[in-house]
Amino acid sequence: MKKVLITGLLALMAHIGFSQEQVRVKATASGEKFEHFWSKSVGAGRANEGLRAGWLEQLELVQENCGFEFVRFHGIFHDDMFPVFEKDGVYTYNWQYIDDLFDRMLDLNVKPFVELAYFPTPLAAENSKTQFWWKANITPDESKFGEWHNLVKAFTKHCVDRYGIDEVLTWYFEVWNEPNLHYGFFDGTKSQYFELYKQSVNAVRSVDNRLKVGGPSSSNFVADGRYDGEVESRDGDLITFTADNINELEWKGVWIEDFLAYCKKEKLPVDFVSTHPYPTDYPFNPTTGKGKDFSRNVNSTKTDMEWLNKVIKKSAYPNAEIHLTEWNTSPNSRDAMHDFLPPAAYVAKVNLDCIGLANSLAFWTFTDIFEEKGGAESIFHGGFGMINYQGLVKPTYHAYRMLHQLGDQELYKNDYLFVSKKSGDGKVVALAYNYPEDHYKAVPASIRKIDQYENGKSRQLDFTISDLKPGAMFKVEVLDAESGNIYKYWETMGKPEPPTREQIKVMKNYAENLKTELFTADAKGIVSIKRELTPWSLVLIEQVN
Repeated sequence: MKKVLITGLLALMAHIGFSQEQVRVKATASGEKFEHFWSKSVGAGRANEGLRAGWLEQLELVQENCGFEFVRFHGIFHDDMFPVFEKDGVYTYNWQYIDDLFDRMLDLNVKPFVELAYFPTPLAAENSKTQFWWKANITPDESKFGEWHNLVKAFTKHCVDRYGIDEVLTWYFEVWNEPNLHYGFFDGTKSQYFELYKQSVNAVRSVDNRLKVGGPSSSNFVADGRYDGEVESRDGDLITFTADNINELEWKGVWIEDFLAYCKKEKLPVDFVSTHPYPTDYPFNPTTGKGKDFSRNVNSTKTDMEWLNKVIKKSAYPNAEIHLTEWNTSPNSRDAMHDFLPPAAYVAKVNLDCIGLANSLAFWTFTDIFEEKGGAESIFHGGFGMINYQGLVKPTYHAYRMLHQLGDQELYKNDYLFVSKKSGDGKVVALAYNYPEDHYKAVPASIRKIDQYENGKSRQLDFTISDLKPGAMFKVEVLDAESGNIYKYWETMGKPEPPTREQIKVMKNYAENLKTELFTADAKGIVSIKRELTPWSLVLIEQVN
């Protein structure tokens, strides 16, 4: 009878998703070194937004707590930064606004990941098409590519003169943003972008041949040939619409192979390759005249990185760095999922699974002070940011904060626990997370699927660390549905819109301060932590002494 009861209990635990595995790690073990590529860079909207007090305050917060070294944004040459004045065919450059932004960023220990875009009006085509409400010029005029070269050269030289060559040698200069999106960010052809790259990198390198340049900054991976030609093809139904399972298709990066071949032919430098591996796709369906959104499986980003590594290794630039300069659960700045808990578990899982596959994976974006679609109607509107306009941190902020706390030596990893050690002081830091296996088929990226992500199976964390000093203390922080889940807390307050100043203070306190426990190693130098990992939760286990 007893055996039957035990067997039944084990079966029940397996049914509800509890892991039986007991993880044991020795604190004195030697680990494999790894890089915090998730802390290298982060995204923001456009340059002019960086001149606002709120943007700078939030940048200071994420730099201090998430460790971001670089910030990438659009529009450094947009008209609202006033980089160029033209009179009677004479061009005068003005760097005051860019200087103000860069000065303040560097004062906060953050460097610019320079995106060379968009065309200032004097250098754009006549009657240029524009993007966003702030009207970024996206139509090239090849007769003005020489002036573009001069602009980029003068800008680069000014940066070196102002900040010193040793500083600027640490920067990255990326040419444009998603130029393959003919109906979005570059109203030109593939060949025109390649020529723009040539003019840009030659301009940068003419200042100093050691400066780091790269591209093509293309959009998400695709499973068809829509971008094989000079401009995006919208003829005929795509395989994405007819496939029984889109995750069984072969996905590839856009323009990357052609870009590397062109640069080899023209003997152009490529210090890094950049692209945006969003785990979604928005192909155009000519039958309906509309786009349709697809979410790929949770491992798609890793698959895309592996493809990219193979392509680069076989190219003329096998040592080029890989900078994935935009990434999120979706490229939609009105996707309600961005405000919820599941993306935090996604951030943790993908970054930990992809160690060693890229030099940076830049979350898009650190702040909801972001206006590609203009101002938002709600304080929580599905914005990209890990912090909302009022400065309320979302679950994704805590995911990056926890990742930043990890050490630099890997001691152990499975599909829900990563254990590390800091080489400097030997302290152990672990991150446990529960991205439920029953949701592996698609990332949490669609407004219409929010209700599906309220469910999921739990896991049981059974984790023991030995070889510690007796009395060693560990702090355990928990991010889950009831702790740090600011949107849900806002709902319990009745969704004040906008919140009062006092309400914002209360909400900030809730959002930033997670449930915390302390655990102490026993006289034998052993500490054991057992707990249920609820769906989408993250648990940081950090040795503090």
